[in-house]
Amino acid sequence: MAEKSGVLTYKGHPLRRKDNLIYYGSMADKYIVVIQVMSTEKDGSLELANKAHLELQFTDPDLKSRDRVVKKSDLPDLFSAVDMGSIWLMRALAGK
Repeated sequence: MAEKSGVLTYKGHPLRRKDNLIYYGSMADKYIVVIQVMSTEKDGSLELANKAHLELQFTDPDLKSRDRVVKKSDLPDLFSAVDMGSIWLMRALAGK
Protein backbone atom coordinates (compact mmCIF):
# COMPACT_ATOMS: atom_id res chain seq x y z
CA MET A 1 0.00 0.00 0.00
CA ALA A 2 1.26 3.41 -0.86
CA GLU A 3 0.30 6.82 0.39
CA LYS A 4 0.29 9.79 -1.95
CA SER A 5 -1.10 13.19 -1.06
CA GLY A 6 -2.62 11.91 2.20
CA VAL A 7 -4.75 9.18 0.58
CA LEU A 8 -4.04 5.52 1.29
CA THR A 9 -4.04 3.49 -1.94
CA TYR A 10 -3.76 -0.17 -2.88
CA LYS A 11 -2.89 -1.16 -6.46
CA GLY A 12 -3.62 2.38 -7.64
CA HIS A 13 -7.10 2.74 -6.10
CA PRO A 14 -7.94 4.69 -2.94
CA LEU A 15 -8.91 3.01 0.34
CA ARG A 16 -11.22 4.83 2.77
CA ARG A 17 -12.43 3.59 6.15
CA LYS A 18 -15.54 4.54 8.10
CA ASP A 19 -16.02 2.51 11.30
CA ASN A 20 -16.19 -1.15 10.19
CA LEU A 21 -16.64 -0.33 6.47
CA ILE A 22 -13.77 -0.03 3.99
CA TYR A 23 -14.42 1.56 0.61
CA TYR A 24 -12.00 0.57 -2.15
CA GLY A 25 -12.04 2.54 -5.39
CA SER A 26 -13.20 5.94 -6.53
CA MET A 27 -16.80 7.16 -6.53
CA ALA A 28 -15.98 8.79 -9.89
CA ASP A 29 -15.68 5.30 -11.44
CA LYS A 30 -18.59 3.03 -12.39
CA TYR A 31 -17.82 0.48 -9.64
CA ILE A 32 -16.55 0.45 -6.07
CA VAL A 33 -15.78 -2.34 -3.59
CA VAL A 34 -17.24 -2.22 -0.08
CA ILE A 35 -15.72 -4.42 2.63
CA GLN A 36 -17.54 -4.81 5.93
CA VAL A 37 -15.57 -6.23 8.85
CA MET A 38 -18.04 -8.61 10.48
CA SER A 39 -15.95 -9.69 13.48
CA THR A 40 -12.50 -9.26 14.99
CA GLU A 41 -10.25 -11.17 17.37
CA LYS A 42 -7.47 -10.02 19.67
CA ASP A 43 -3.89 -11.04 18.88
CA GLY A 44 -1.79 -9.52 21.59
CA SER A 45 -2.44 -5.79 21.45
CA LEU A 46 -3.86 -5.89 17.89
CA GLU A 47 -7.42 -6.47 16.74
CA LEU A 48 -7.50 -8.55 13.56
CA ALA A 49 -10.50 -9.04 11.29
CA ASN A 50 -11.44 -12.70 11.19
CA LYS A 51 -14.57 -12.38 9.05
CA ALA A 52 -15.29 -9.92 6.23
CA HIS A 53 -18.18 -9.37 3.83
CA LEU A 54 -17.20 -8.16 0.35
CA GLU A 55 -19.43 -6.45 -2.24
CA LEU A 56 -18.77 -5.06 -5.72
CA GLN A 57 -21.25 -2.22 -6.22
CA PHE A 58 -22.31 0.28 -8.88
CA THR A 59 -21.66 3.88 -7.79
CA ASP A 60 -24.84 5.19 -9.47
CA PRO A 61 -26.67 7.19 -6.75
CA ASP A 62 -30.01 6.79 -8.58
CA LEU A 63 -30.10 3.03 -7.93
CA LYS A 64 -31.55 1.55 -4.74
CA SER A 65 -28.91 0.14 -2.40
CA ARG A 66 -29.91 -3.48 -3.08
CA ASP A 67 -29.79 -2.90 -6.87
CA ARG A 68 -26.23 -1.55 -6.66
CA VAL A 69 -24.74 -4.90 -5.60
CA VAL A 70 -23.13 -6.77 -8.51
CA LYS A 71 -21.23 -9.48 -6.57
CA LYS A 72 -20.85 -10.42 -2.93
CA SER A 73 -18.90 -12.92 -0.87
CA ASP A 74 -17.94 -13.72 2.73
CA LEU A 75 -14.23 -14.20 3.37
CA PRO A 76 -12.21 -15.38 6.39
CA ASP A 77 -9.91 -12.35 6.77
CA LEU A 78 -9.32 -8.78 5.68
CA PHE A 79 -6.34 -9.56 3.43
CA SER A 80 -8.40 -12.05 1.41
CA ALA A 81 -11.23 -9.51 1.11
CA VAL A 82 -8.96 -6.69 -0.10
CA ASP A 83 -7.15 -9.00 -2.52
CA MET A 84 -10.39 -10.43 -3.98
CA GLY A 85 -11.90 -6.94 -4.08
CA SER A 86 -8.97 -5.61 -6.10
CA ILE A 87 -9.45 -8.41 -8.65
CA TRP A 88 -13.19 -7.78 -8.91
CA LEU A 89 -12.68 -4.03 -9.27
CA MET A 90 -9.95 -4.37 -11.88
CA ARG A 91 -12.07 -6.74 -13.99
CA ALA A 92 -15.23 -4.66 -13.63
CA LEU A 93 -13.51 -1.41 -14.61
CA ALA A 94 -11.89 -3.18 -17.59
CA GLY A 95 -15.35 -4.28 -18.74
CA LYS A 96 -14.76 -8.02 -18.37
